[in-house]
Amino acid sequence: MISERQEEIIKLLVKEYIKSAEPISSKFLAEKYDFGICPSTLRIEFQYLIKEGFLEQPHTSAGRVPTDKAYRFFVDNLKQESEEKIEEEIEEIIKGIKDYHKIAYSISKYLSSHSSSFTILNLGEFTIKEGFEEIFKTPEAKDSSFILDILTFIKKFEEIQIAPGLYIGEENPVQNTKTITLICSECNFPKQKVHISILGPKRMDYENNIKLINSLNKVLKEIVWRKKN
Repeated sequence: MISERQEEIIKLLVKEYIKSAEPISSKFLAEKYDFGICPSTLRIEFQYLIKEGFLEQPHTSAGRVPTDKAYRFFVDNLKQESEEKIEEEIEEIIKGIKDYHKIAYSISKYLSSHSSSFTILNLGEFTIKEGFEEIFKTPEAKDSSFILDILTFIKKFEEIQIAPGLYIGEENPVQNTKTITLICSECNFPKQKVHISILGPKRMDYENNIKLINSLNKVLKEIVWRKKN
């Protein structure tokens, strides 16, 4: 069991690590946020969270980074919501497009650029892959194991069926892809279902990317409803 304060430490440390890609020190967190405790007490909390498997300390660093367990806790405590601004942007980029393939290409490009991740859209008879350049912009791209995991996933993606969900590190349905996170969703197109995947580092912006997927789902549902009525 962890306390409410420890829960807040996990959430804020994950947020800061997502922004910076640098290990987060107790001194930095204590100076930026008011926990009502001194830095030395916060260091004790850090040690407890390491013991509980939420944090780890990279070699040669005074800071801490989140583990898969911390990311999972962070994601499970996010609000599953869409965002009106994202919905409006998606509606704008597909407005007036009649061809469903072109709609899929437009959506794929939008998701990739706004999630800073690799995206895969599967419409049954063909698959759209977008965002290699986004992957190589991430600090994680300097790590050969991360690039290998991305390539392994892409190679095996079409060989397996993946249920909608969010998979972090070891949770991934593709074996030996522990450095990445996958968000997989199933959306309604007017004539068929489309499987959409966002693939990126475990340090991805979960809050933003979940909103992207939820907003897209909402827009596509409304389009399907309008087509039927």
